[in-house]
Amino acid sequence: MPKHKTTTKVIHGLENVVLVLIVIATIYAIGEEIFLVIANRSVSVGDLLLMFIYLEVLAMVHSFFESGKVPVRMPLYIGIVALARYLILDMKNMDDWRIMTISVASLIMAITVFIIRFGHVKFPYPKAPDSEN
Repeated sequence: MPKHKTTTKVIHGLENVVLVLIVIATIYAIGEEIFLVIANRSVSVGDLLLMFIYLEVLAMVHSFFESGKVPVRMPLYIGIVALARYLILDMKNMDDWRIMTISVASLIMAITVFIIRFGHVKFPYPKAPDSEN
């Protein structure tokens, strides 16, 4: 077996190990969050947004397992939700400039997602010659 094929297999094996570790850590974090919600006997918007972030992480790992690629949009979605959660939880302690900066950062990420989606619709990737579709 050529050396580059062995190296490629090792790298793919390491990717899979790290992805499994990410899934385990994310499931643990979800369990911790659910435990806190039950212990506190209340659910806040921050709790829900945090669980949504965890869900997006799992979706991103699933996408990578399925296709071997991570769509650029997924980390952007996670970033948008994380910034929204940060604003919701800490808005009382922020000055106006910080609120505006975080809002503009969220808007920039949302515009980026829109541009990427528009590009995929207007300029789709060419189909692979061995593709069945």
